[in-house]
Amino acid sequence: MTATLFTEGWSFRRSTDTTSIPVRLPHDAMIAETRSAEASTGNHGGYFPGGAYVYTKQWQVPESDDEVGYRLFFEGVYGDTVVTVDGREVARCDSGYRAFPAALGSPAPGSVLTIEVTVANTRTPNSRWYTGSGIYRPVWLEVVPAAHIRRDGIHLVTRSISPDGIVDVDLQVTGELSPQATVHVELADDDTLVEVVDLPIRGSLATGRLRIRDPHPWSAEDPHLYQVTVQLVDGEVLDEHRLSTGLRTIQVDAVHGLRVNGRPVLLRGACVHHDNGILGALTLPAAEYRRARILKEAGFNAIRSAHNPLSRAFLDACDQVGLYVMNELTDVWFVHKTPHDGADRFEDTWQDDARAMVADSRNRPSVILYSIGNEISETATDRGVATATRIHEFLQETDPTRPTTVAVNMLLNMMAGRGKSPFESEHYQSAPGTKPATSTPEAAAEATGPEKPAATSTIANAITARLGRIMELAARLPAADKASRDVFSEVDVAGYNYAFSRYAADRKKYPDRVILGTESMPGDLPAIWKRVQKVPGVIGDFMWTGWDYLGEAGIGVISHGTEPGGINKPYPTLLAGPGAFDITGHPGAPAFLAQAVWGMLSAPAIAVAPLTHAGQRAHTTPWRTTDAITSWAWRGHHGMAHIQVYSCDDEVELLLNGRSLGRKRAGARAGFVTRFRTPYTPGELTAVGYRGRRETGRSTLRSAGPAQLRVRAETDTLTGADDLAYVWVELADADGIVETGTDDRVTISVEGPAELAGFGSAAPVTEESFVSGTHTTYYGRALAILRGTDTPGAMTVSVRSEHHGQTQLTLPVNTMTPDTAELTARHP
Repeated sequence: MTATLFTEGWSFRRSTDTTSIPVRLPHDAMIAETRSAEASTGNHGGYFPGGAYVYTKQWQVPESDDEVGYRLFFEGVYGDTVVTVDGREVARCDSGYRAFPAALGSPAPGSVLTIEVTVANTRTPNSRWYTGSGIYRPVWLEVVPAAHIRRDGIHLVTRSISPDGIVDVDLQVTGELSPQATVHVELADDDTLVEVVDLPIRGSLATGRLRIRDPHPWSAEDPHLYQVTVQLVDGEVLDEHRLSTGLRTIQVDAVHGLRVNGRPVLLRGACVHHDNGILGALTLPAAEYRRARILKEAGFNAIRSAHNPLSRAFLDACDQVGLYVMNELTDVWFVHKTPHDGADRFEDTWQDDARAMVADSRNRPSVILYSIGNEISETATDRGVATATRIHEFLQETDPTRPTTVAVNMLLNMMAGRGKSPFESEHYQSAPGTKPATSTPEAAAEATGPEKPAATSTIANAITARLGRIMELAARLPAADKASRDVFSEVDVAGYNYAFSRYAADRKKYPDRVILGTESMPGDLPAIWKRVQKVPGVIGDFMWTGWDYLGEAGIGVISHGTEPGGINKPYPTLLAGPGAFDITGHPGAPAFLAQAVWGMLSAPAIAVAPLTHAGQRAHTTPWRTTDAITSWAWRGHHGMAHIQVYSCDDEVELLLNGRSLGRKRAGARAGFVTRFRTPYTPGELTAVGYRGRRETGRSTLRSAGPAQLRVRAETDTLTGADDLAYVWVELADADGIVETGTDDRVTISVEGPAELAGFGSAAPVTEESFVSGTHTTYYGRALAILRGTDTPGAMTVSVRSEHHGQTQLTLPVNTMTPDTAELTARHP
């Protein structure tokens, strides 16, 4: 079977329009819609409207004498989807994160087919975050021989890596074959053939074993991949698949915790939503790889998909850069969290969704754990526990090589367990008439019933925002144990959301329990990691979040002065705000805190609360306690500077223009952040770390000189039609120091074989669009993302600003031959 990208030559229109425009897939229709305070997604979806859309493509069937069929393979379409060919329905899907095929049959060679995909994402909100709309993940055209290896019919399982590597191979085939037909399997390490085996076919199955001498195991520290070629042979090669995999084993138990290849591993985790910031939900390998690479370089070694299965491209990236993955099935079971989510059809769809998640995961060394659901409060009920058992057993039958977990919010389960969370309100909003949150964990657990907010994750977030530590405090109650113990007994790993205070006590009470912090506040990491290292059977922690995301607007956005506080912030708030990295990939204070806690800072990291808000009260949230950034460039601003130095040293000293501002304790004794205050004075700010009175490293921030518009690219070329170039637009001085105290309105244009895929900033509150060529910088920065085409040449990026001049940048664009492109894109 050959598979080629089927992304060119499409047209697109809203269902209410009469004319179409050309579009290249994948494509997020929602990101181009006009946001408004009245949009039905509300703060959940970042105030974007839903919509209904039509994608159309005319395709001419190739001339061929071979007996083949054709099908399309959609990696993901968000919205209720129907695929037709010449008006005949061939597929439908109502799960936005599930990949699905659409059979085209065996049309006459040379004939022209009209393929139409209708997508309805009109019933909103149907999620607690920005979803996107339309065909937002890639589409493939597959040529299917009469006899072939079944889609997702290859299953590789590493049984041992010492002394030899042993890999079990199970394959499924279909079609008429002779008794002499075999499956030929080759394992290669780069260009070196390592092992070859020919497997007999019994019925529709072929099973066997690969033995690899001196295997090179895969791990997050050494993500070594082998290449696998599988051929169906019956006198000649009838079908062929190629994929990459790694050799690794995993074991999880309460005594040894998590072991990868026999070695103990603690998960330094980041929760990650599926959107790509200014690209919206658009999923391309270059974008997913960039996120994975940046998170890995920052010290994270694990990803939790939140709260849906990761894209194939992100899984590819995790395999390549070395990130362990907890792949999560869903955010919703049979109780609604938003009015139009998938709760009503959960019983009809969860098996298909789980089966698709396993198909995408099971040959990937990065995927080590399946989560069966996030903050499913009904797991405190008999029906919920029974459902957990069914999902766990289904996953174990489908893929017995990976353990399961469920991410439990103790406060929500306490509410549901008391039988007083009937979910009358469709979804919680901080609005007039809402009952105020109560003042104790016990009272919060009782605060459900008629005319009271439903026990959704959103109300838990709202209660936490009002009462600070409510979820963590509630988790300490005996009722929290009662509301979670039954469901934890049905999975392999107990997932604790915001409940690290229970680790030690629960390990004593349940000595066979394996515990994982599936979601936590970034600021709690010092206390959490101490427990992760100390309490046996606790295997790691996942920070909410590693990367900022669209929607859930305001949950981690710090406002100032008279600006609205709380977590459900009004329009035009766009971003969630809690990311260790913002949506452009720029690190913030939570990233430095994590690196300090994990002992990964070679020198102190300095962050400064924005002088643009000096003297104003900061309205923090539990998900974001500081908005400090790495800058001492605040031209035109005055006032008291609040400085945070993140360090794993014993002490740090802060120098301003050579003058010491003091030497203070650092590291664990200071919660890994040392604070200083001083009137802002331009110049040079230096932090020096000491251990045992010896200097270990220093870092410096400098004020900027006169700033001009500057453009710099993260890459020196664009390669391939779907490659991306990330181009920073900055207000910077001659030395490249960005002036964060000044912003400007900037316009960008692109000439040559590339197109502007997105342009924007990390501003959490904005009315500007990411599909416009004009945007305002945020703390002196904006980011343009350019998408290549299939035409070689050179592209020129021209940028002009209102007050800081203009400039240009030229990048070469290279193309790849179709054969190379097919080999580069993993498509098992």
